[in-house]
Amino acid sequence: MKSKISKIILISILFIAQIMNMVVVNAEPPELPENNSLISGNPGDGETPPEKPEGDPNNGEMPPEKPNGENENAPENSVVYAGATVFSEDTNEDGKTYSSTTGGENAILAEGGNSTIKNFTVNKTGNSDGENADFYGTNAGILAHSGATLNMDGGNITTNGAHANAVFAGEDGFVNIYNSKIITSGNNSGAIMVTGGGNLTAINVTASTSGNSSAPIRSDRGGGLLAVDGGEYTSTGVGSPAIYSTADILVNDAKLTSTASEGIVIEGGNSVTLTNSTLVDTNTSLNGNSETYKNIFLYQSMSGDASEGSSSFSATKSKITTNKGDTFFVTNTTATISLSENEIVNNDSEGALLRVQTGKWGTTGANGGNVEFNLSNQKAEGNMVLDNISTLNVNVLNESNYKGTINGANTAKNVVLSLDSTSTITLTGDSYVSELSNGVSDNSNINLNGFKLYVNGEAITYTDFKEKQDSEVEDITVTKDKDKNIKLEINSQIMVLIVAFIIICGAIVIIIINKTKGTKKNKN
Repeated sequence: MKSKISKIILISILFIAQIMNMVVVNAEPPELPENNSLISGNPGDGETPPEKPEGDPNNGEMPPEKPNGENENAPENSVVYAGATVFSEDTNEDGKTYSSTTGGENAILAEGGNSTIKNFTVNKTGNSDGENADFYGTNAGILAHSGATLNMDGGNITTNGAHANAVFAGEDGFVNIYNSKIITSGNNSGAIMVTGGGNLTAINVTASTSGNSSAPIRSDRGGGLLAVDGGEYTSTGVGSPAIYSTADILVNDAKLTSTASEGIVIEGGNSVTLTNSTLVDTNTSLNGNSETYKNIFLYQSMSGDASEGSSSFSATKSKITTNKGDTFFVTNTTATISLSENEIVNNDSEGALLRVQTGKWGTTGANGGNVEFNLSNQKAEGNMVLDNISTLNVNVLNESNYKGTINGANTAKNVVLSLDSTSTITLTGDSYVSELSNGVSDNSNINLNGFKLYVNGEAITYTDFKEKQDSEVEDITVTKDKDKNIKLEINSQIMVLIVAFIIICGAIVIIIINKTKGTKKNKN
């Protein structure tokens, strides 16, 4: 009897062991692909992005300050200054009105000391012309020069005259203006202006200009430093960009609007830096030698009003909107354009993101542009257009995404394209570059989008960026589905095992009970 029960138990154990073996074999996980990565071309593959070119403007350094009187062609200062009110030593005034109706005279002239005025009103009329007004501010509403410092808070400034800029820092003058409102209506009349190494800081200022050649934020011969924090600056006149730079101009958290001219013009070896600001431009009128509509214009006029050298534009966390023409236009200069975390919108379907070509400035045949265009954590869309005497270095870095055509007409003198393994490019037309440096060896971060990218005349190895990405997602999904099916299969087999074990154990118990009853009956 005992031997039969032992056989039954042994058979049950062997049966259970067989089922367990089936479960273990079927539950074996799929092998991982090479490099233990579920996605081919994983960015964590140890590759390093290409090195940035020398002279990278995104190294965190501020541009060097320019020496006073940097323009060697500037005439010697033989200007005679006149002011209806003159500050030659420290002065403090509150609640006063300052006026001038005479051409060539300032309503306030600060030529010495450190003065402060509050809750003030300035009215300036009277026309002027010539270099004294434009380069030295002799017809401005307010002028500080020759080392004088003027602090202004809570004012209203109005000028109505030709060459009547509102607030002017010239020849080593220092101006700080806060919480004020400025309106100018004459031609050649900016709102805040520096020349000759002047320094001006404007905080929470609202300024509007309506005359021609009257940029609200303005500079001229000799350069200087102009810093804006907060406020709104609007121009409605022809040839009146929101900013005209022949100096170093810094703008933070401000609203800039130009309704008839370029948004920003940078001439010669000078710079504009935007941070957390908005720029809206509708360039409706061509002015002077301009042949194209554009928003941000970098050039060298060769007039002697701006030092020669590399122009620089930088924008971070700002919104730049172009309603007519190109977003960037460069001619007759070397320029660096650096963009990071901005929203860039061009509402003109025919406008380019960047146009670099000859214009009516400089020597024919040598007056194209040489541009370094840097994108860092930046999305940008639009074509890059060049002529046969212009060059371009494009750096797409730090999770940037560019969509457009680069040198689509294959006309550029030279184009170098660099991108790292974190960034992507999507073509909207055939593109031509002289050199390609890519942090991804198989170029899978370039979406050809049905077009071709030629490098020194040869098309790069074809990669379908979108198809590859979709395929990778599909592979991941399939793997997940397989894992899910395996888990379901394992669970089902475990359930079968448990049920079989219960049935066998129950059968053994029943057999033992029946045998026990039979033995007792025989004894009786």
